[in-house]
Amino acid sequence: MRSSNPVFSRRGFSRDNGAYAGFGTQQQPQAGTTTNPYATNPYATDPATGMPQAPVRGNAMTIDDVVSRTAMTLGTVVLTAVISWIALPVDPANINKSYGIAIGAALIAFVFAMIQSFKSKPVPALILAYAAFEGVFLGVISSAVSTYIGPGTVVQAVTGTMCVFAGVLIAYKMRWINVTRRFYGFVMAAAMGFMLLMVVNLLFSLFGGGDGLGFRSGGLGIIFGIVGILLGACFLALDFKQVEDGVTYGAPREESWLAAFGLTMTLVWIYMEMLRLISILKGD
Repeated sequence: MRSSNPVFSRRGFSRDNGAYAGFGTQQQPQAGTTTNPYATNPYATDPATGMPQAPVRGNAMTIDDVVSRTAMTLGTVVLTAVISWIALPVDPANINKSYGIAIGAALIAFVFAMIQSFKSKPVPALILAYAAFEGVFLGVISSAVSTYIGPGTVVQAVTGTMCVFAGVLIAYKMRWINVTRRFYGFVMAAAMGFMLLMVVNLLFSLFGGGDGLGFRSGGLGIIFGIVGILLGACFLALDFKQVEDGVTYGAPREESWLAAFGLTMTLVWIYMEMLRLISILKGD
C-alpha cells in the first residue's frame, strides 16, 4: 500500500496480518505472519517481541529524530515566511511583483518535492530547500491575507492548524483512529476526487474568468474548505502510522528526514485550507 504523501510512496513498513503497509512496494505478508522490510538492517527489531533482530549500533530511527528533523524543516518554513513577509510587501505598488516571486517560489518548491519523492534516499539539502521556497510562498500569501482580509486571519489559521495536529495526534495515540487498508483506500479516493474537482475549478477560472465553478467561494467554498481540512487530518493519521512503523521496524535514522518532509507537506496543506476557509467565512 502506498501513502497519500508522495515522499512516502517509494518505501514501506508492513504490518503483520497485512492490515496496512505504507512506504513502499515490498510483498504483502500473508495472514498470521510478520514481515519486516528492515529485517536485514542491523538496527531492526522484531515487532512481536520488541527485541533486536541483530546487534544494534545505535543508528535506528527514533521519535526524537523525527521531532528534531521536523522542527528543522518547519523552522525553515517559518523563517523564510517571516523574511518574505517583511521583504516582499503586498501594497498596491508591489503586489504584482511579490505575487510573481511567490508563485515562482511555489513552483521551485514543487520541483524540489518531486525530485526528493523519486529519490531512493532522503537528501536533507533538498528537503530544506523545499521548506525554504515553500516558506517564501506562504509568507507572501499570508501577508496578503493579513493586509486585505484581516490581521487576525493568519493567527487563526496557524492556531487552527496546531489544533488539528494536536487533535489527530491525541486521537491516534488513544487509538480512536485505526489506520487500516480500508481507511487508506477511503482517504486516497476522497483525495483524488477533491484534487480533480479543484483542478477543474482552476481551469474554469483561468479560461472562463471569475471563480470557476464556485468551489472556492460562498457556501460551496466553505464545504470544500472543511473537506480539505478533514483530508489533511487523515493525511496526518497516515503519516503518524508510517512514523510509528518506521520506529517499530528499526528504519535507518536517515528515514527521519522523510518523515519530517511528509509531515511538513501535510501541515502546509492544512494551513492553506484553514487560511482559505477563514477568509471565506470573513466574507472575502
